[in-house]
Amino acid sequence: MSGACTREAPWRVRLPALSGKRFTVCTLCDIIRNMREITPGKISSALAEAIDYALKHVDADVVQLLRECRKYESGAAAWAIDTIIANDELAAEKDCYACQDTGVAMIFADVGEDVRVRGLEDAINEGVRRGYRDARKSIAHPLSRINTGDNTPAVIHTRIVSGDRLTIGYLAKGAGSENMCRVYMLPPSAGRRGIIDSVVDCVTRAGANPCPPVILGIGIGGTMDAAAVAGKRALLRKAGAPSDDKDTARLESEILRAVNATGIGAQGFGGKTTALYAAIETVPTHIGMLPVAVTVQCHSARHASITL
Repeated sequence: MSGACTREAPWRVRLPALSGKRFTVCTLCDIIRNMREITPGKISSALAEAIDYALKHVDADVVQLLRECRKYESGAAAWAIDTIIANDELAAEKDCYACQDTGVAMIFADVGEDVRVRGLEDAINEGVRRGYRDARKSIAHPLSRINTGDNTPAVIHTRIVSGDRLTIGYLAKGAGSENMCRVYMLPPSAGRRGIIDSVVDCVTRAGANPCPPVILGIGIGGTMDAAAVAGKRALLRKAGAPSDDKDTARLESEILRAVNATGIGAQGFGGKTTALYAAIETVPTHIGMLPVAVTVQCHSARHASITL
């Protein structure tokens, strides 16, 4: 907009410090111009670097959990966990991919309300394209099965948050574990027992298919789709860290005990470690519903977070 503008804007700006005042169009332009801007190139470069690193370095906290669980195993289950740990260590040492399935790029973008980003989706997909340059390309049209050739588009979930920062969480989601995920639309009367039974049912049906020991991201509440997103988002938490809510943390422990009691064990060889941990995220829901989404993640936990 060029030249001085004295015309009052026909709306009121709803900002905490400015609410109730009227502004000229030029004043509004000044507010926008003064917002912190993040260029698409900066986003793409940072994300590409984070993805490349994550695909070659399994979460160190997960590897440590594997070492702890190994102490309680014997026979084939112990051998399986030893092999998994050796694989993850070798991948990091040799700077190569921890698993041939480098997965769908799951992206969780928290966009600060005081930051300006132009072309966010394109910038994210460019970052994914670069990050997967040397990795397996696994994304195809669902009907024709024609591969897109660069592992895009990513699956992107965006939230508006306070502040002037952009935080992007990345999760590599492989098909072997994703195919084992389930959503249970329970009646509220099912309660805590119904939630635990649903998770156990999901894990039991999955058996050895998702390459246990698995990690469980569990979304409870919301709607069918909201619960599923919450379950995915739970996988971005620090591995093994309990929920900040004490009652939710207790439910996580109860679920983990019930799942490990199935005896499926590492790679289906039996034993005490079917799951490494369970992480729950809750979402307010309708009084007549109790959605439970169980996201099964294999032990090859590859994720990253960047803040710009």
